[in-house]
Amino acid sequence: MEPQSKVIVFGMGGTIAGTGSAGKSINYQPGQLDVDDLLQNIPPDMRSHTTVVGQQICNVNSDDVTSQQWIDLACRINARASDPDVDGFVVTHGTDTLEETAYFLNLTVKTKKPVVITGAMRPATALSADGPLNLIQAIRLATNRQAYGLGVLVCFAGRVFGARDVEKATTFGVEGFIGRNSGCLGSVIEDDFQLYQQPVRAHTTDTEFDVGDSASLPTVGIAYFSSESDAGVLDYFTSSGVRGLVVAGAGAGCYSQEWNKRIEQISQKICVVRCSRVGNGPAIADDSYRGNLVLGGDLSPQKAVVLLRLALSVTDKPHLIQKMFERY
Repeated sequence: MEPQSKVIVFGMGGTIAGTGSAGKSINYQPGQLDVDDLLQNIPPDMRSHTTVVGQQICNVNSDDVTSQQWIDLACRINARASDPDVDGFVVTHGTDTLEETAYFLNLTVKTKKPVVITGAMRPATALSADGPLNLIQAIRLATNRQAYGLGVLVCFAGRVFGARDVEKATTFGVEGFIGRNSGCLGSVIEDDFQLYQQPVRAHTTDTEFDVGDSASLPTVGIAYFSSESDAGVLDYFTSSGVRGLVVAGAGAGCYSQEWNKRIEQISQKICVVRCSRVGNGPAIADDSYRGNLVLGGDLSPQKAVVLLRLALSVTDKPHLIQKMFERY
């Protein structure tokens, strides 16, 4: 007899748990079905060899997910990670901010067991809803030994991505995600996981970030540069009490001379990370810059915010934070 596997599925809400008019893919309410409702879609043959247990963390639109819910989720995974009966974890999540939650977990969960995040682009009541198959494939991936030690994974539309590079790529299509610079790590085909490549950056058990039940994250701002943007908007961040700022520049992270001067001043007070608003490629240092600049590398601005918040919980020294951006 095939040995029984056990997977814990944490529900966070989102479109996968959304409902609306029968057959329609828009104008629905996310986060209406509990995780146990979603698990009703697991076929009997999977249940015969996999025990699946649901736990509800929250049931919200992912635009409303908070850092405290990130911490709660990471703590619950860490609390069960040492249980020898648990083979892996799955998180159902809204797609809007799924990549940010995935990257946070990639930096904070302390296990080599598979942690797989999935969601849906269509609500549960839509014609050809994609959530049920995404969930089934995520559970299969969470029990596959090849997924062990790869860090947090995102399983969506049959493709598997690393948490660091995954990015939402469409507002409506069912193939909702891409690997920003690296492509996908593999594919789930029926019961098989085909692994093409492995993540190269440190993650999970190899990070210094330790979140506890009472932990909280520093506040970090994000500013996007565009042509003729008023640099005065940057003053809001210094006056609002944020401890760090991510600036999404044009091209390789560039901005106007006015912005450059203002950011140089701000970087004497708080940590400033330079990123690119472009979908691929790294931010590059500008020789004219004189401030305490941290380069965000090829991280998207939204993921740079996640890493900066964690980094500032450890240190406020820009040169040490720079090393973290190079490592993670």
